[in-house]
Amino acid sequence: MELTSPAPEVICFETHPDRYKHLQLEVDGPVARILLDIQENEGLRPGYALKLNSYDLSVDIELADVVQRLRFEHPEVGCVIVTSGQEGVFSSGANIFMLGASTHAHKVNFCKFTNETRMSIEDATANSGQIYIAALNGVASGGGYELPQACAEIYLVDDRRSAVSLPEIPYLGVLPGTGGLTRLVDKRHVRRDIADVFVTLAEGVKGKRAVEWGLVDGVFPTSKFKESVYARAVEVANGGHPQRQGVQLEALEPVASDNRLDYRHVAMEVSADGRTATLEITVPDSVPAMPATCSELGSEWFPLRAFRELDDALLRLRLNYPLVGLLLFKTRGHAASMVAFDEQLDQHSADWFVHEVRLFIKRTLKRVDYMAKSMFAIVDQGSCFVGTLYELVLAADRSYMLEEEGVTFMLTPLNAGAYPMGNGLTRMQTRFVWDPALAQERASLRHAIAAQEAAELGLITVAADEIDWEDEVRLAIEERISLSPDSLTGMEASIRFAGPETLETKIFGRLTAWQNWIFQRPNAVGPKGALSLYGRPESPEFDFNRT
Repeated sequence: MELTSPAPEVICFETHPDRYKHLQLEVDGPVARILLDIQENEGLRPGYALKLNSYDLSVDIELADVVQRLRFEHPEVGCVIVTSGQEGVFSSGANIFMLGASTHAHKVNFCKFTNETRMSIEDATANSGQIYIAALNGVASGGGYELPQACAEIYLVDDRRSAVSLPEIPYLGVLPGTGGLTRLVDKRHVRRDIADVFVTLAEGVKGKRAVEWGLVDGVFPTSKFKESVYARAVEVANGGHPQRQGVQLEALEPVASDNRLDYRHVAMEVSADGRTATLEITVPDSVPAMPATCSELGSEWFPLRAFRELDDALLRLRLNYPLVGLLLFKTRGHAASMVAFDEQLDQHSADWFVHEVRLFIKRTLKRVDYMAKSMFAIVDQGSCFVGTLYELVLAADRSYMLEEEGVTFMLTPLNAGAYPMGNGLTRMQTRFVWDPALAQERASLRHAIAAQEAAELGLITVAADEIDWEDEVRLAIEERISLSPDSLTGMEASIRFAGPETLETKIFGRLTAWQNWIFQRPNAVGPKGALSLYGRPESPEFDFNRT
């Protein structure tokens, strides 16, 4: 049964290699290959064909899944080649007709999810010993070049035909929406004047010039392309990680009922008016002993299972429930259990499996940070905001804590650096960005903290006694959902990422905001806009007023 106020289609983000329609995964010892073989008539919705290896959200859901499974199920892999299973084309990028037919919310959330998937590739390269190489055996255009930009190295076939390009500006009147511009100058260090020429050059750049401009790392002739890239992958893999034993990621299979979705540890409930959703995480009473081989804990280990469930719920809320404007985070369970789980995460961090779980928790918490919804944390009787789960309090826009005996939270060593935000700081450092010493002092606290002390220390927003509690929380919720969602989204994105700017904050705080705006402008989506007229014989008509 569907929950309140779903979008026209209900999108599921769980899949499995057995169900892939567009990707093929090949694992050969330390080297893996992901082949893009996108099926034209297997898009997310009818009405467009995924020609020339163009993609929609259904393709990116598979890509996100395969990147995740390589990290957990094939940890022995040291290098991943991303290439095309179709001759003459790597990928022509996001399908334009899909974009033209999609709602504004779908376009923006599609770009956001796609970018998070790209960043998971970069995170695997940086932190998991799985280095990604793009093998462009044909034309790579738009998003079809942005995916390679997420890889550590890019190699292009030198066949006098294949080029790389970011043609969104000249063709569509929009931006390369999954970080193409930012990665071009911040990551690949392309000179800004060269970047200016490149992104307005619709036909793109081929061969040696692509190497000279820093757009690719090398070119090989057609006759030697496949073997040359594979030889490089073997070199990069450096034998891989044969000592690692993979863990199968079991299906989540949540149970849906009226206004509610129940996982094993996470419950999501949408209010009757469809404006508010509550996400409640329950910590189990028992904590399994740590086996000699940590990976024997499997994918059912609470820290991994619970955050996989939370991640899935967040994605469903983004795409399926656009009217939900406020998330309420709640927790339940025994503090001692959560302390024990955090001790396992901390003391065994050198183990590849525990390390990978920590990285996944980090990525899920970043997904929380990038939600275009308001977020309140509710710390009440029975709450278990301990250590890793206290990160949700720090991530929330506000936190409300009941001033009553027995209502406390605790910090653990993981709050001091295990889960950095996109700005490179911990959430505690971001909270006290003007005083790093104070942030360090707060993160080092190890006792149960009650409401009054928490308020004095600046670790919650509001402490309320039993008399005022219900009214305080109710009025805060009513006020929040009455405000303009546009201004709230802009406000939240500006406030949440105090401190230094990074490639990641530029993409989500700057590029996503601009793309959001451009996707509503007549020059792109109006009756005579470039995106609206794409594929037709008519030329776009632009309003040349700069704003």
